Formats: sequence, structure tokens, C-alpha cells
Amino acid sequence: MSDPRLGVRVFTREEIQRRVEEVAHEIDRDYRGERPVLIVILRGAVYFAVDLTRALTIPFDLDFMALSPFRLGLRRAEIEKDVDVDLKGRHVLILEDIVDTGLTLNFLVRNLERRLPQSVRVCSFLNCPVRRIAEVEVHYFCFEIPDIYVVGYGLDFRGDFRNLQEVYALYDPSGRSTQVLKRMGKGR
Repeated sequence: MSDPRLGVRVFTREEIQRRVEEVAHEIDRDYRGERPVLIVILRGAVYFAVDLTRALTIPFDLDFMALSPFRLGLRRAEIEKDVDVDLKGRHVLILEDIVDTGLTLNFLVRNLERRLPQSVRVCSFLNCPVRRIAEVEVHYFCFEIPDIYVVGYGLDFRGDFRNLQEVYALYDPSGRSTQVLKRMGKGR
């Protein structure tokens, strides 16, 4: 794709597919004999969730939630769309596109735990622990990334690029993102 707002390609479609399948195998192993509820966080995690659930072999129930972004003034996120499934006594696996500050996810995990599930775990396509403010455990993730803004595979910038099959850094005129990615072995 040729768009001047796109920078370095961070993950290829093949790398993504391989990691999603590996994570699916970990989930299959950990939930063998169980039927977890997978909760997809709208909108960004939809692309990841489709590929991940196709790679799973365990039975599962699928539901969706939408949350407002964490607003510091309110000191919390808000649930815009809730699950339809009763979570009491169930294993819950949250599917996220990216975990960075952890503020919204921390709010969500605490909210779900009040519904008395057997367990609540988190599976994210991307994990960015260097941006973490709130303590949250990410049990499964495909890739750990540094503090760069990425788009594609569900991640957007002002509504654009969500549909890209690969992940790109957003163009950074300072060059900082490019330098960080070169240290990761990525870049042109």
C-alpha cells in the first residue's frame, strides 16, 4: 500500500498468521476440556478474533463488548455494548487488539470479575508493556511492540488502515520509530 502516512512494515501477513496459530495452540492446550467464553472487544480486535477462532480446535462461546476509551477526567471507561452471555462460573478470555496503558483493560477485567466467572484471562494481538500505567496481566499475545503507533490488522488511525493485512508503523517524521524498529530487526 502506498500512503505517505505509512512508515515501516512491522509484521507481515505470514508472521501474523504464524503467531496467531501458535497462540491458538496455547489456548487449545490451556482450555482443553473446557468451553470458554471469548469476548471480542470491538472494533479493533475483530480481525484478530476471526483468525484466532478459526485456528482454535476447542469449543467456545463468542460474544462482543464495546468500551469507550478510558477518559482520565472520568477515571474510567464506559461499557457501550455488553455481553449477552451469563459469565457466572465460566472461563472468560478477553480478545483485544492491543494492550498499552492497560487502563481500559484494568477497568474491564475488574468489571467482569464482579460477574463471578471461574476465571478471566486476556489474549491480545499486540502487547506494549512500556506504555503500561495500570497493572494488567496479558496471558497470551502475538507480538510485543515498543512505544510506536501501529496500524493495520484491525488497528486504525482516525478510522483509516484497519483493513490492512499487515501491520505498519505510522509515519514518524522524527525518525524515532524507524530507529526503534531497526533495533528490533525490522525496517527498510
